[in-house]
Amino acid sequence: MATKKKENNEDKLMTMRHSCAHVLAEAVQKLYPGTKIGFGPATEEGFFYDFDLPKPISSDNFGKIEKEMKKIIAANNKFEREVVTKAEAKKIFKDQDLKLEHIDDLPEGEEITIYRHGDFVDLCAGPHVESTKEIGAFKLTKTAGAYWKGDANNKQLTRIYGTAFFTQEELDEYFTRLEEAEKRDHRKLGKELGIYTMSEMAGVGLPMYLPNGAIIIRKMQEWLRNDLIDRGYQEVITPHIYNADVWKTSGHYDFYKENMYFFNINEGTEDDPKLSEYGVKPMNCPGHVMLYKAQQRSYRELPIRFFEFGTVYRHEMSGVVHGLLRARGFTQDDAHVFCTREQLVDEVIDILKLVDHIMSEFNFEYEAEISTRPEKSIGTDDMWEHATNVLKQACETHKLKYEINEGDGAFYGPKIDIKVKDAIGRTWQCSTVQVDFNLPERFDLEYKTKDNTMERPWMLHRAIFGSIERFLGILIEHYAGALPLWLAPVQVAIIPIADRHLDAAHDLKKKIYEVGGRVDVYEDSEPLRVKIAKAQAQKIPYMIVMGDKEVESGEIAVRDRQKGDLGKMSVDDFVKLIKEASKH
Repeated sequence: MATKKKENNEDKLMTMRHSCAHVLAEAVQKLYPGTKIGFGPATEEGFFYDFDLPKPISSDNFGKIEKEMKKIIAANNKFEREVVTKAEAKKIFKDQDLKLEHIDDLPEGEEITIYRHGDFVDLCAGPHVESTKEIGAFKLTKTAGAYWKGDANNKQLTRIYGTAFFTQEELDEYFTRLEEAEKRDHRKLGKELGIYTMSEMAGVGLPMYLPNGAIIIRKMQEWLRNDLIDRGYQEVITPHIYNADVWKTSGHYDFYKENMYFFNINEGTEDDPKLSEYGVKPMNCPGHVMLYKAQQRSYRELPIRFFEFGTVYRHEMSGVVHGLLRARGFTQDDAHVFCTREQLVDEVIDILKLVDHIMSEFNFEYEAEISTRPEKSIGTDDMWEHATNVLKQACETHKLKYEINEGDGAFYGPKIDIKVKDAIGRTWQCSTVQVDFNLPERFDLEYKTKDNTMERPWMLHRAIFGSIERFLGILIEHYAGALPLWLAPVQVAIIPIADRHLDAAHDLKKKIYEVGGRVDVYEDSEPLRVKIAKAQAQKIPYMIVMGDKEVESGEIAVRDRQKGDLGKMSVDDFVKLIKEASKH
């Protein structure tokens, strides 16, 4: 059931990609004498290397570089590791300004390792493949500018990206997936389907929902809200801003301030100003903690489950903002559970059941990862051991496959991260369950036990969608914009052939609308084929063409977005179909 992260195909792939990056650096140095090299790591998508080049290059040069790389790989040179002193390293890299600067920045006494293959040498911690011939199929993909060590005050270098796989077949499959991902890009589809927009005037990373998008978001929230209430959750609403004292108590002021927005409010008078500092919330937990603390709590009340669709704001760098997937303003389907030590395992099991319910609805396959105690942490050994065992027990009870990510938990508790796989095989991290030893302590939370003593409650953070914006972006790409019937902003397009069919079309619209359906009548004076193409482009689940036969017979010809023509159907049967979908 449980596995630790170890040397596997993924690790071997990263090692091979790192080795390919070194081959790229050697090829560029050979083809462009005088090149200074920066860093060249492997990445999830491939690898890159940063260069200070004697002359500009672009993707037009990739063919020549790849040809040189293939020669180097065919030479079958071994990757050899050496440990050197600072003085030796400076001698080896005497002509490499960037490397010399980096060597100077290394702490005294730190082990310095280099790797050689053929005539090439680089500062590197490794690991690498045995020899260049073990490098599989590769391709260079793009160039970009990158500041040395990521500092905008430093020199701008040329970054060359590439990717590599063990076989040509895997490489070809990767580029096929990229093409498919481009077609599914939620930023493109979000605009075409009228879901959301971004405004330069409003600011970076602040999505604004058009009517179609608002319908989808509200349907997602309504669906989850009803389910949570059935599961014993209570909905709460908390402010968007708090006095800085809240963030000082929670620890965010000291440890998260650079990711937050702070401002001053004059709470005095014009003659006697009194400035108070406030912060916009980057998360909802302090509000829920204060709601728990607002009254004395008894063991009889526990577990208490607060949930909120809370909009939060985080200061993300503009370069990493990416549509709905990474925004500065977003809404979390946030919940916090306050319970006793004994109740913890049942609460985690119930959360995993909820995760399964949500992910199964969208046909997502998923796995779990349990992150354990890091070197720096708070809480006792007993608390950590109990909480970690609870997470494992919950996964095993739920028959959920999980990996152990040793030492990668938060300083305040272990967690479960849920990773889902979409329709084209990409993995996304969505839901999370997090034990928190920190906030109950900082806010001095208590409850009265059976024995009339006071004890600290255990606290769980829990999100299923995570960010609703991000989850919607994933859904758009997963379904290529063709959302399920219950979630589609427009479920039915009625297309009258001529103006004389408009009354019948609107009568049908009214019947569908009365059972909670969402329907548009295409009234514009356009050719029938144009109207049909428009409905198809909007990925509307059902299309009904209304002509003389339909008006006279009372039956309608229904076209399904995926299955095509469904044939004739009575109006009552079709309305019933939409009514059932609207109950979701």
